[in-house]
Parts: sequence; C-alpha cells; structure tokens
Amino acid sequence: MPADRRGSRRQFLASASSALALSMLFNRREARAVILDPKGDTMMTLTPYLLFDGTCLQAMQFYQSVFGGELKAIKVKDSPARNSMPPFQQEKTINAHLQNGALQISASDWLRPDRTPIRGNTVCLYLSGGAFQQLRATFEKLSEGAEVTDPLKEMFFGWYGALNDRFGVRWMFQANRQDG
Repeated sequence: MPADRRGSRRQFLASASSALALSMLFNRREARAVILDPKGDTMMTLTPYLLFDGTCLQAMQFYQSVFGGELKAIKVKDSPARNSMPPFQQEKTINAHLQNGALQISASDWLRPDRTPIRGNTVCLYLSGGAFQQLRATFEKLSEGAEVTDPLKEMFFGWYGALNDRFGVRWMFQANRQDG
C-alpha cells in the first residue's frame, strides 16, 4: 500500500474513536463473541461496529429489512452530546443498534469533520463490558507493536481507549465507570 494511503487510512482509523466515544453514552451489553475468564465469568463482549458518512440510519434500516429485529437509533440532537456538536452534525446518528436474536450490529455516523472516512475501511472491533482490569490487560497486550491512537483513560461515560494493532486492525475498548 502506498505511504500516502497508509497515512490516510491511519488518520481515518484514529478518528473513528470520536464517533465511538460519543456512542458509548448508549452502551448496551452487545454480544458477537463473549470472552470468558478462566472461571467462566463473562468479562467482555466483542461486537462489529460500523461507521457511515451521514447514512447510518438509512443503512441500519436497510439491514433491519434484511435481518429483521429491533433497531434503536439516536441522533446527535437527541443525545447528551448535542451541546458539544456543531449544528451540521445534529441530524447525524450518534448510535444505532440492531438486534435480532444473536445477530447484533452497532453503528454511528462519522462525527469527525477534520478527518475523512475511507470507503471500504469502516469496520472496527469493539470490546466492552466486564472488569476494567481485564479490559486494561487486553488493551496492553494488543498494544504491543500497535499504534495507540487513544490511550486507555477515564472519560465522562467510563473508560475508553483505541488502537490499531500491529496487523492494522482497529480495536476500540470501553468499560463502565464503576468497573474502573
């Protein structure tokens, strides 16, 4: 891949964190894969997270027509983030979640006007829930050789961090405030 495309891709991947950070306000126990500790206690869940460029609601409505299930979507203007976002972002979707049995998809619109999404690379792996200590240990292990775009830190919605691992896969991490 040419160096300029790698730079653009990394910028895109790094900026996905803003959309995710805002969507954490509406975190649910979403399960694609459940990661268990050795005792069998649920620690974290892994969910696909899609990023759209202003078409999140339409895309998720389409996926609902294909897969069925319940769709919940919240626009920026209806969220606690409304006062910190510019007027042109107010109609964008800050978080959408589609669930039909075991099938679950989470998504949001791109909310970083200073960065441009790159078509074809708008999927992230999102680890959430469980104990903060387990989330931190996983973050640290995946950080080896990675580009840490958002160090794991406490934010208004809980703990958040993000990185692009040494293979170029984007990971986002979230634990509730009380888990820290």
